[in-house]
Amino acid sequence: MTEIWIVFAIIAAVVGLFVWDRLPVIAVCIGCAMALWATGVLTLNQALAGFGDPATVFVTSLFVVSGALEKTGLTAWTGQVLARGAGASRFRLILLMMLFCGVLSALISVNGAVAALLPVVVVLAVRLKRPPSQLLMPLVFGAHAGSMLALTGTPVNVLVLEASLDAGREGFGYFEFAYVGVFLLAGTIALALLLGSRLLPVRENRALPPDLSRHARTLVEQFRLDDGVHQLRVRPESPLVGRPRADLDLGDWPGVTLLTLQEAAGSGSARLGPVEPGDLLAVRADPDGVAELAADLMLSPADAEGVRFETGLFTTASGLAEVVIPPRSPLIGERFFPGMVTPSGNLVVLAIHRNHVDLPAGEPLDKGDLLLLQGTWEALGTCIAPPEVLVVDSPELVRRQVVPMGRDALVALGIMAAMVLLLATGLVPAAAAGLLAAGAVLLFGILNVDEIYRSINWTTVILVGAMMPLSTAITETGAAKLLADQLIQTVGAFGPRALLAGLFVLTAVLGQVISNTATALIIIPISVVAAQEKGVSPQPVLMSVAVAAAAA
Repeated sequence: MTEIWIVFAIIAAVVGLFVWDRLPVIAVCIGCAMALWATGVLTLNQALAGFGDPATVFVTSLFVVSGALEKTGLTAWTGQVLARGAGASRFRLILLMMLFCGVLSALISVNGAVAALLPVVVVLAVRLKRPPSQLLMPLVFGAHAGSMLALTGTPVNVLVLEASLDAGREGFGYFEFAYVGVFLLAGTIALALLLGSRLLPVRENRALPPDLSRHARTLVEQFRLDDGVHQLRVRPESPLVGRPRADLDLGDWPGVTLLTLQEAAGSGSARLGPVEPGDLLAVRADPDGVAELAADLMLSPADAEGVRFETGLFTTASGLAEVVIPPRSPLIGERFFPGMVTPSGNLVVLAIHRNHVDLPAGEPLDKGDLLLLQGTWEALGTCIAPPEVLVVDSPELVRRQVVPMGRDALVALGIMAAMVLLLATGLVPAAAAGLLAAGAVLLFGILNVDEIYRSINWTTVILVGAMMPLSTAITETGAAKLLADQLIQTVGAFGPRALLAGLFVLTAVLGQVISNTATALIIIPISVVAAQEKGVSPQPVLMSVAVAAAAA
């Protein structure tokens, strides 16, 4: 009995710390696992077993698949389709937004769906002159309701599947959650459409993100990148082939200014390595200078190919960032010029403006100067930061709004479809299906190792892994049986439906103060024992817990 009260004390401490919200979530979760070990309730292996649990592995792999869909532009494309389909109608916007978000959350989790659509929805609110507060709450409600459409919607679904299997049942099919989820999503959308305008607050926000749907054209016009710009294709016999990009210098051709070099094969990404045949050289010069350059370096005019310089500025691999030189920047006094590769070797300077005019060649930088930089999205996100420069528009925000679907989009879709097929047919365990999909993302080169690490929400992974031992302790010490007995004594006389209602209310209330995943890990063992003692199948009880956790 002593161990039971130790477990109750640890649960109370965890809930209290979550409500207090002064410590990091992962610190509370790790502290919970260590407290179970330190008090002798669990062995060290049991206290750390959650990190190797199949459910934890599966949740982690889902973040990798979600990151692949985002990088290839699929989630951004979804938002663009939403923007086109909604038009100026509030009814159509909310309907499509919640349907899109619901289906997307079922496939790539609530966090992934909301992160992908939130910037688009805010921009749509700005474009339609509607308060964002009227759209963002329906967006989140749609995501949580949609998480009940499929197994991959939320970690809670994975946890109830595992609990059902541990209880000796068949578990739940990949789409079996939709028996409840379809009605939840339909009802949630109906409530938002009928009552949303009355119940949701009307609040104006002074810090709304900009509409960047025409960002490429805006930058081209502002920096006059289409003024006298010509594109030249590098032929295989050109002396430029194999030359390091950083050493590319056109100073021997007066009046010719190198802007950028873009990769071959139509990718449009900035070339930072050695020059290869087929690459596109963008230069600013008069026609005579371009003709002389092309003849000397064996280049072919590409303007007649219909390739627009503007279309290659934003791709799935690279983009642009507008930065300002702030006071006291270490770059003040340095000499930059269009076409040069920055000292980091990761970015290209496309243009430099001072007081809205091009900075003369050789003029040192000064505070207030405006630079347009081109590079990979990774480099734009990591290499430009205070105190050197101040970013005008966040590269991450720009990428979410303007990047089109890349060539890897179909591959990413195929990987996700294969994972869904494996999960739906049950050919392999869920964790194995997730790992196979994550491995395919890496092997096909959609994400590299560093990008995989960044795509994973480690807070969620650690929360699931570190809180699982609490579920083990609740079961093994008899705490689950004690609570189940109390619950049955309270509502058992009213039948199994009352038991479902009691567990639903308990889950929903607890979910208001701690995360729904942590709530599920506490309630699931109690619900299984209560179902067994009541002599009913644990599956409807577990589904009730999953719905209540999603509702929280």
